[in-house]
Amino acid sequence: MPWWEFRSLSCVQNLMGFFQVESSQRLDNSANSRHWPLLEYWNKECRMTDVTSGFHSVKSHGTTVARTHLHDWVILLLLGVVAFILNFVHPFYRFVGKDMMYDIKYPFKNNTVPFWAVITCAIGFPMLAFLIVYFRRRCVYDIHHAILGLSYSLLLTQVLTDAIKLTVGRPRPDFYWRCFPDGKDVYDKLGNVICHGKASHIKEGHKSFPSGHTSCSFAGMVFLSLYISGKIQAFDRRGHVAKLCIVFLPVVVATLVGISRVDDYRHHWNDVFAGGLLGLTVATMCYLQFFPLPSHDQGWGPYAYFRTLEELGASTHAANAAQTEGVADDGYIGLQLASDSDSNSRAEDVESDSISRAEDVEFDSTSRAGDVESRKR
Repeated sequence: MPWWEFRSLSCVQNLMGFFQVESSQRLDNSANSRHWPLLEYWNKECRMTDVTSGFHSVKSHGTTVARTHLHDWVILLLLGVVAFILNFVHPFYRFVGKDMMYDIKYPFKNNTVPFWAVITCAIGFPMLAFLIVYFRRRCVYDIHHAILGLSYSLLLTQVLTDAIKLTVGRPRPDFYWRCFPDGKDVYDKLGNVICHGKASHIKEGHKSFPSGHTSCSFAGMVFLSLYISGKIQAFDRRGHVAKLCIVFLPVVVATLVGISRVDDYRHHWNDVFAGGLLGLTVATMCYLQFFPLPSHDQGWGPYAYFRTLEELGASTHAANAAQTEGVADDGYIGLQLASDSDSNSRAEDVESDSISRAEDVEFDSTSRAGDVESRKR
């Protein structure tokens, strides 16, 4: 069932079935009974509908869901601390000789897409989609797992990207002008560069592989693309290919961010490719931790939601089975009482028939004896 049809399940619709069953049961209840089955059914059915229609809101169940994933939030906080610390670690200063300057002598330009804009897009657009879906369904499982999955996708990608950057220490395409802003290159006796530029520029000049802008963009946009494709059921095998335009839009935004890094001479093309692949992989793995594949029949909702439905269905089935067993027992007792009464009446009939037959036989024998005696006389 699509997520936009889920609110059709309501307490009012289920009351129709209640009146059909309850009308036959009320005939057996006394007029002075203080039992209110209608009110009990309404309360129970409304509690069940809150789950089946997805109305487990943040206000009602947000604290419970957050406590269930408390360890996940703690690890997420630690990842944030690690990502913050990595910003102060110096990268590996790789050997850069004079004959290597051909590929790293491009102009030193400003960023077309600053990093704060990347963070805003990677977080803002997905959060907007999460909120729209939440106000439509009021499902705390969906919005909680979406935010947690997106946060892990971004922070894991950032930690992995920074760790690889610091370990590899590949020079950027504009490294020459970072190292020698005046254009006068200096080398030591081994042929390695002796930079006299700004220290922060030189430090960032050794962080080319992989592209952080690209990996972060793909981590957020791919997660959003998977989330949207699941909600609109883009892969429902009905041939509505127009849905793919919406699905690919976030990926196009991330791709354009990666292209801008090559145009700004901040990264080589393979730096951008590796960053996009890293962000795509992490985003997909984080999404599948909480949601099924978008092509799955249940791809529109999180695993926790369907698990709650299964638990509710099991408890409801057990309650119905107990109620059915009680009715069956009562029916059996009624039949047993009826059979007992029938057997008693049949026994009485047989006894009366035997008595009447004995009386008839006695009468016949008496009359025959009288006839024989009269003949003798």
